[in-house]
Amino acid sequence: MKIRYALPVMLALSSFANAVELHHVTVRTGTDGLDMVPLTISNAGSEGLSCNADFAHWYSAGIATVEPGKSARIELWFDAKTGTFTILNDKRENLPVERLWCGLSGRAYATRVQVTLDRADAAKGERDVSCAMAQDSLVCR
Repeated sequence: MKIRYALPVMLALSSFANAVELHHVTVRTGTDGLDMVPLTISNAGSEGLSCNADFAHWYSAGIATVEPGKSARIELWFDAKTGTFTILNDKRENLPVERLWCGLSGRAYATRVQVTLDRADAAKGERDVSCAMAQDSLVCR
């Protein structure tokens, strides 16, 4: 048997062939059972902001760009049973938020600061954050 045929056959019969299991994942859609907790991010600085959300350890997306002196409103949804904040995508699928952060436009990752979310924000029904530079670093409170 030629090597070009042997290698694929050996790999197919090896334990590596079973290394990945595919499972059906049910994705929650819509807002039933969720409370809206809008997040308003105000830019009190002199440079633009780029704000992002990490939805899983492997996926993140930009959620807002905020010019100096302006604000952006992001619709967050809160599940009181699990304590999870979510953002809806264009298909109204729930994307659980692992982390929110903002940084200066053009160098957002290098200047990033985390925007915290907790149950107290959900109880208030909103979260307002103002970001500006303070002693060579971005601060969002």
